[in-house]
Amino acid sequence: MPFPSPPRARSGPRRRSLLAVGPAALALAGCTSGGEGPGAPEDGPSAAGRRARARAARDSEGLVERYDAVIAAHPGLAERLRPLRAETVRHAQVFGGGPGRKASPSSPSSSSAAPSVAAVPGDDKKALASLAAAERELADRRAKALLGMPGELARLLASVAAAGAAHVYLLTEGGA
Repeated sequence: MPFPSPPRARSGPRRRSLLAVGPAALALAGCTSGGEGPGAPEDGPSAAGRRARARAARDSEGLVERYDAVIAAHPGLAERLRPLRAETVRHAQVFGGGPGRKASPSSPSSSSAAPSVAAVPGDDKKALASLAAAERELADRRAKALLGMPGELARLLASVAAAGAAHVYLLTEGGA
């Protein structure tokens, strides 16, 4: 007489477990969302994220204005600086700034608050060094700020800070 085969052992959670836990998980997620809805309080994590994004956009827009001033004062550097400027414009856009605010991806800023050409050092190397210093300072600030940010924004800040560090290299060592 053959022995009956043992019942198959299931791997993973059973359907009843999922049905029991699913609504509780949804309720918990709804209670801890951080106020994403239209009536959300302004002090939650999303408000801090919005403020950080706005600050990052303004910082990138200010950097675009510095690129514009150096390009205006040193037209010979325009070809070298144009790609870095364009990337900085994209950084402003990803944080919520860019066209419609101050910086335009295709042309220098037309803002009346643009830095004056007189503020740019007269020597090409010194002008590049001043841009590199601005990029380095901003990359360092972003690297420190990302520690207190939620996941997606922290990753974005880290990525843009890394791009800023690459800009520093290109401004100082890369194209010398």
